[in-house]
Amino acid sequence: MSRNQDTQLISPRHIVSRVCLVVLSLFLFQIYLGESPQFAHYLADTFPIHSAGSIYATVGVHPCSANTLEKNPSDIEALEKLAFEGKAQGTVTAFGEIGLDYDRLFHASKETQLKFFSAQLKIAEKLDLPLFLHSRAAAEDFENLLFSANLPRKGLVHSFTGELDEMKRLVDAGYDIGVNGCSLKTKENLDVVKEIPLERMQIETDGPWCQIRSTHASAEYLKDMPDYLKPEMMEEKKKEKFEAGKRVKGRNEPCAISEVAWVVAKVKGISFEEVCER
Repeated sequence: MSRNQDTQLISPRHIVSRVCLVVLSLFLFQIYLGESPQFAHYLADTFPIHSAGSIYATVGVHPCSANTLEKNPSDIEALEKLAFEGKAQGTVTAFGEIGLDYDRLFHASKETQLKFFSAQLKIAEKLDLPLFLHSRAAAEDFENLLFSANLPRKGLVHSFTGELDEMKRLVDAGYDIGVNGCSLKTKENLDVVKEIPLERMQIETDGPWCQIRSTHASAEYLKDMPDYLKPEMMEEKKKEKFEAGKRVKGRNEPCAISEVAWVVAKVKGISFEEVCER
């Protein structure tokens, strides 16, 4: 969940109620320190109160937003302060989303991403929270920086789309692997997911992006999914006809996590319940 231009379409209370109707009672959202650290403070302070402790935050600067730190160097200090304050308050339970994204160098150059991934790893060395990590087409540099840092905690490499060998290196190093719709696009993706140890896998949605689409290899597995688990059973409206309490058509939400769990179960040849219980 993130701040964007369609703020009138974001209704956290309704999004939370929909996800709780499906399978979840606890989930995390990401605070992006970009336009306003004050807005991030507002999110961290407000959502846990709203949901009686069922929502927690991660704090970090995404590699595609690394230019915000280049333009405003003092924000790295604000980020560290926000992370430590959130940890003390119990609202921030992980540090990230940090890492490298070489698929989107038009957002931030390789040099800028490397600089601020390294800077944020230095914060992580002191913060002592699990890491929430991002790696796209950058395995060698990502692993070099990550594995050379003196980190007190491991964490999750989320929205994983890498190759089998990359996954195995991360798992061997103690990291969990996050799987969502972006991890289930191609047959090659599915082959990797099949090999992720269930005890080292975390399923996720990464809304409002990364939904399972009809063109994905994983879509075939959804054909026999029970209707009561399908997020589409909740009424949708086009964003131009937004109505509070109803999903925005085409926007991924945490309530769609049931689809990810269903596909993982089918790919691994185990029950849906086994995936959920993990």
